[in-house]
Amino acid sequence: MAEDPMGPTPEAGTGARGAHPGRMRVRHRLSTRIWHALNALTLLVMLMSGLMIFNAHPRLYWGEYGANFDAPWFKISSARQGAREFGFVQIGNARLETSGVLGYWHDPDGVVQRHAFPWWSTLPSTYSLALARIWHLAFAWVLSLALALYLVWSLINGHLRRDIHITRREWHWRALWHDVTEHARLRFPKGEAALRYSVLQKLAYASVLFVLLPLMIATGLAMSPGTDAWAPLLTEVLGGRQSARSVHFLCAFGLVGFFLVHMAMVLLSGPINQVRGMITGRFRITEEAGA
Repeated sequence: MAEDPMGPTPEAGTGARGAHPGRMRVRHRLSTRIWHALNALTLLVMLMSGLMIFNAHPRLYWGEYGANFDAPWFKISSARQGAREFGFVQIGNARLETSGVLGYWHDPDGVVQRHAFPWWSTLPSTYSLALARIWHLAFAWVLSLALALYLVWSLINGHLRRDIHITRREWHWRALWHDVTEHARLRFPKGEAALRYSVLQKLAYASVLFVLLPLMIATGLAMSPGTDAWAPLLTEVLGGRQSARSVHFLCAFGLVGFFLVHMAMVLLSGPINQVRGMITGRFRITEEAGA
């Protein structure tokens, strides 16, 4: 969900002679805007339906097997101490109480529910493993096909080479540290520099395109018993079906983390300009002082 996954194209007839001296406009390609909107909708549906699927067995394990009486590395549940009942999240032996949000909460009718994730975060909002799987698998096809088409098109038009490829100079620790400090100080590039991805942006987008999304697809396949019939090696490489489920869950929340950081950068760098750029294709670049 980058600001410009396909790369910006300068709009003819803009710049110093435009209606706003000292500024220039660029246009996001139509294919970029369509992919961005489709990707956002697809990931939202898959996340919410995935949380409902997780509610059916809110525990994660490593290896091939895992059931109620096995020790999970991650768990969302509820417990009772005397007359008091509460929800909690447990990672290893560490436990954090999460009553009212995770594990123990009230639905809109005020009825106590003991599912891991609350009604407002799942699809459907009332417990239904069957419907959640239908939503999840349907949009998994959308995600897979859209990603494949996007990567092929990005190879054809040079977007990956031009905008995502990290050069040797950018890999130098000084370049990386400079970009980290500039982001920490909320110093965003202006002028022509705003048309190029920084090294942190490249790392983030490359991680999503070549690590998180492919792993989501691969682990999703590995969790399916049917995959054992035609690609048993995939499940074995991932360490077993339960390991695949754990990696799937971690990748999903890796994407959530990317989205939150992405939205924070949009808000901090000018939300009106950023949102307008992705909806209409027009993005206003502020010239540097003295340019």
